[in-house]
Amino acid sequence: MTFLDTAKALLEASLQPSPTVIFAGLAIVVLVPILLHFILVAATPYSTLPSVLLVGPSGAGKTALLTLFERGPLATHTQQQQHKDEKQRQLNNTAVALTHTSQAPATVELSVSDDGASSFRDDLDAAGSAHKKFLLVDTPGHAKLRRHALARIQGTTATTAAAVTTTTSSSSSDSSSKSKVKAVVFVVDAAALADGDALPETAGYLYEVLLSLQKRMGAGKGSRAPASVPVLVAANKLDLFTALPAALVRSNLEAELGRIRRTRSRGLLDSGVGADEDVAAAGAAGDESDNWLGEYGSDKFSFKQMLEFDIEVDVVGGNVIGEGPGADRWWRWIAERI
Repeated sequence: MTFLDTAKALLEASLQPSPTVIFAGLAIVVLVPILLHFILVAATPYSTLPSVLLVGPSGAGKTALLTLFERGPLATHTQQQQHKDEKQRQLNNTAVALTHTSQAPATVELSVSDDGASSFRDDLDAAGSAHKKFLLVDTPGHAKLRRHALARIQGTTATTAAAVTTTTSSSSSDSSSKSKVKAVVFVVDAAALADGDALPETAGYLYEVLLSLQKRMGAGKGSRAPASVPVLVAANKLDLFTALPAALVRSNLEAELGRIRRTRSRGLLDSGVGADEDVAAAGAAGDESDNWLGEYGSDKFSFKQMLEFDIEVDVVGGNVIGEGPGADRWWRWIAERI
């Protein structure tokens, strides 16, 4: 039998409606796409972009800062006009909100030059400059929604580069894939910190953020510690007359963080009353050391104590809208750490 005869016989057999032919056809239809999928996945170099978290209490200016970095000064020109209108309405005892309160995280993709010398105003793609991409993630500041920021810091949720969209569309979903958090920008309202109510709330949220980072550094598996995550306290709204300077924002926050630390320590010790003395003492001491921010047992708190846990904390003043130092120093701080 020649080769042609053999091929003809096989072709005729394949066209016969037998169970063997049917099963072989189904196997080819099902297995070939699966095999191609694994081959393409293995051959495609997927990469996860680093991310920078914007956290802070509601009304501090996180969403406005995200919009500024995403769209540049063209977006802030309208905001500045709205800012002037707001001041005029305040003179008329009419309050107006410039931004909405975020209900879910919003993510945008940004780029910085490789040398870190670019500005958020520069179009690096148009200039043909070498640059790195990163994700800027705006998290809600409401007390009931702060779990989004704390979960990302602890590494339980994050955002992928493939799922990046604009601020309006990305706020409705949160990808489960992991993204590496490179830095945290904690935005505070420097004009509101002089208020007796705003300072405790702001410092309380900052305490949770710093404590989460501290526990993260101590919870690394194996001999290698997790990569350090620096923190920038962005003292916003320095264009306002009532705003505190960055140095005073730093000292007020450190003093309030120390007060919160002492209050929580006393609460943990008081919670052991009525139990077995030895068990209560051991449990209270363990909980206190785990939830003690900074140098354990120190009288006063300072941001320098966080260096013991490889956490750098900087306080830099600026403003998103209005006349003042602007947001350039914040952008350079981020660029140096991407």
